[in-house]
Amino acid sequence: MTEAVIELRDVSLTLGTGASSVHVLKGVSLDVAAGEATGIVGPSGSGKSTLLMVLAGLERVDGGTVKIAGELLNGRSEDQIAAFRGRNIGIVFQSFHLIPNMTALENVAVPLELAGKRDAFAIAERELAAVGLADRVTHYPGELSGGEQQRVAIARALAPEPAILIADEPTGNLDQATGRQIADLLFAKAAERAMTLVLVTHDPALAARCDRQVAMRSGRIETATVAPLAEKVRA
Repeated sequence: MTEAVIELRDVSLTLGTGASSVHVLKGVSLDVAAGEATGIVGPSGSGKSTLLMVLAGLERVDGGTVKIAGELLNGRSEDQIAAFRGRNIGIVFQSFHLIPNMTALENVAVPLELAGKRDAFAIAERELAAVGLADRVTHYPGELSGGEQQRVAIARALAPEPAILIADEPTGNLDQATGRQIADLLFAKAAERAMTLVLVTHDPALAARCDRQVAMRSGRIETATVAPLAEKVRA
């Protein structure tokens, strides 16, 4: 049996305080196997993106345990979690989150420099070439199309060679054709590097490409089903 690289046990999380507090996650338990592609689906406000932030160590839980890549995140300091995330988790956001006054090359090099990599720019250049942007390394985000910006974001996420790739609505800001290209790239890179892929999406076609779909509603996991056509859809 494949070892779980993500293990959540009875995770609860409330955001806000007092009358404005919202119980976002309610006793969520989830295992994700190493190398598995998992799609998180559900209506807006169901807790999908918050669940991803918990997996990335960007939100601290109120109860339950969060174990990622064999390490328990509960009780760790912000610096410890940031260092762990830098080594193990790549994140792709819907709105790209590129630094506007940095070139594509510099954006990709940032996490590598923070990790103390001496060859940060050489690695960044290689990763940009791997996502089809070898000729755009000196361009700024404002000079790139939405699809190109998302490719930069993917290159940045992949550069530290993480075990886990997390994507929050990665095609949400793109037209259908460009979104399909970005989805193809994400699945291809995850498979090529044997990474675990966890993505949130409202797109049924994108979710169907995953090995498994996890449906959320009102802060709870309703169902977790294997997608029998996943391999056919990916091919």
